Amino acid sequence: MPKQMRQQTDAQLRESRLVFYKHDIQTIDSTLRDFLSRSKSKAALLVDKDGHLITQEGSTEKTDTDTIAALVAGCFAATREMARILGEDEFSALFHQGRKDNLQLSLVGTRTILGVLFDDTTTIGMVRLYAAETARKLSSTFRKIIARADADPTGGSSDIGAGFSEAAANTLENVFGE
Repeated sequence: MPKQMRQQTDAQLRESRLVFYKHDIQTIDSTLRDFLSRSKSKAALLVDKDGHLITQEGSTEKTDTDTIAALVAGCFAATREMARILGEDEFSALFHQGRKDNLQLSLVGTRTILGVLFDDTTTIGMVRLYAAETARKLSSTFRKIIARADADPTGGSSDIGAGFSEAAANTLENVFGE
């Protein structure tokens, strides 16, 4: 593969991957807990489009959330292709109904999916209403994270300490003898 195809600019990397810090996850988790309380849902999962679980709240002890996250991303990828064939950019919500449990999936921004597990103690209408509101709140949080990353392109690495880059370069030079 040509070198220029392998390299991405810092801006492209920031666009393709969000970096979450502890306080970001705390903010996201708080938003998800509020959603669960208001919608009366059992659990909420935030998944990136690559199928990685970002965070979860609620009752998930009996659920393989990593597998669910991967399947949610695959489901959205297939649905995106169906939308394209039908002339849509993308479908922003999916609903799966079971005998006891249901799963509502909502697109959050351009990179994440909110998965909501719920049963008959609530209604799909309540879940959809509060999921749409939660998706807006999370999108706002993500915009702030992106703005922070754009304001500090080092990702905070400038706080590592003076001389770190030089020491690392010297160590690499010693290891590889160049």
